[in-house]
Amino acid sequence: MADMILRAPNLALRWTLALGTPVLALGLAVVAPRVVAAHSQAPVGMWQTIDDATSKPKSHVEIYEKDGKLYGRIVKLLERPDARCEKCAGADYNKPLVGMTILRDMVLDGDSWSGGKIFDPESGKTYRCKLWFDGTKLKVRGYLGPLFRTQTCHPLPK
Repeated sequence: MADMILRAPNLALRWTLALGTPVLALGLAVVAPRVVAAHSQAPVGMWQTIDDATSKPKSHVEIYEKDGKLYGRIVKLLERPDARCEKCAGADYNKPLVGMTILRDMVLDGDSWSGGKIFDPESGKTYRCKLWFDGTKLKVRGYLGPLFRTQTCHPLPK
């Protein structure tokens, strides 16, 4: 290696060859923790949703990871704990909302999660979805064509 460095045609190439491995290692040392941090900051855990109309806490949703994707299910309803899905279609019609999976197939996309869907049991509609952090809060945006609605979820203690 030293012989190759000395025979390099110009000074810049000699420096590149001489410093290449340490620079690459330094680059990986800087980039790798960011990649790990992005994965370690996945919104896995319990979140409290807030009602858009009343601004009061509405439910607790557990976000979990399965096969590299994020999913979310309702674990507690604060206002109507025994509510059923009256607007659901097919086999989900009139099933309890508690236990229902409402967030599916979310994948990491830079600093956010997207590519999945979110189901709104109140309307019976499914929307494209995007998740991202705003400080410690989780922003959840559902899209229907060019229209969207964004909700803020608050972390619950573990």
